[in-house]
Amino acid sequence: MRKKVTLKQLAKELNLSISTVSKSLKNDPEISQKTINRVHELANFYNYKPNALAVSLKSNKTKTIGIILPEILNHFFAKVLFGIEQEASKSGYKIVTCITNESYKKEVEYVEMLNYSSVDGFILALSQETQVLNKLDHLKDLKRDNVPIVMFDRVSDEVDSDKVIVDDKNASKTAIKYLIDTGCKKIAIISTIFDISVGKLRLEGAKEVIKEHEEVSLIELPISNIEKEEKEIESFLKNNDIDAVLGLDETAAAITINMAHKLGYKIPKEMSVIGFTDGLLSKHSYPKLSTISQHAEDLGARAANILIERLNDSSEENYKTKTEVVKTSLILRDSTN
Repeated sequence: MRKKVTLKQLAKELNLSISTVSKSLKNDPEISQKTINRVHELANFYNYKPNALAVSLKSNKTKTIGIILPEILNHFFAKVLFGIEQEASKSGYKIVTCITNESYKKEVEYVEMLNYSSVDGFILALSQETQVLNKLDHLKDLKRDNVPIVMFDRVSDEVDSDKVIVDDKNASKTAIKYLIDTGCKKIAIISTIFDISVGKLRLEGAKEVIKEHEEVSLIELPISNIEKEEKEIESFLKNNDIDAVLGLDETAAAITINMAHKLGYKIPKEMSVIGFTDGLLSKHSYPKLSTISQHAEDLGARAANILIERLNDSSEENYKTKTEVVKTSLILRDSTN
């Protein structure tokens, strides 16, 4: 294995100045092609790589983006991360990803750690606990330090930052309207995310549509204990007369299908089910789940583009934050008529 060399050592061996070697490695037109070829040849021989810390200190940029996600087992967040990484890579940025597992404390710790590590900016979705507690000082501190932030999906209007959000309210309206149009009159809303922003918006949209139809009733099942969600949903379906369920998250909708099968319901003949996310559970449930697609990969790409544009924008003083809205699609499968 060849020894690891520095720029200084390359310059000494070639009998050139450090500046000349540095410019040669960048193919600077000030340097003769003969010298450039000599420098590249020796650099390749030693497998020379620039010192990342030295480069970042000189440019005041690390070309690294900090990503903070509430969870990673959720297909939606995994697809968002994929979209972010693909777009960041195109512009020469690396990502460092931290998972809060819905913890406010972890979110604060990761923000501080990544900021101390000098990432150029952040892309993040708030943890469930952060939204419930509504504690946002760690993000407001970033803003005071002029660290660019792009919030996505789970956001807060109290933080003045760029945002990329899903059109959750209208997505829910679309789903409920479809259920009503196909003859459903006793609709249930089941969710494990009633207490976070996206869950509230989806519920709000559903209720607005129901208000316009006096013949349609609505009943809600908010699930707070994830470990008991199967029992709660089974009991709910057993004790309520319903003909349709809108699951505000994919897990709730998939478990509803399983529990409905267990209780002998015929889906969609006796009960229609629609969920959110269009992840693996939706595609592999039986019957396959009709769902709202949030176009997560596109959302992640948009968030990365906004942050990178911000990082490359020299006119910081005139910058105005913006919010982009990702439209959703209703994908109809076998769980609806």
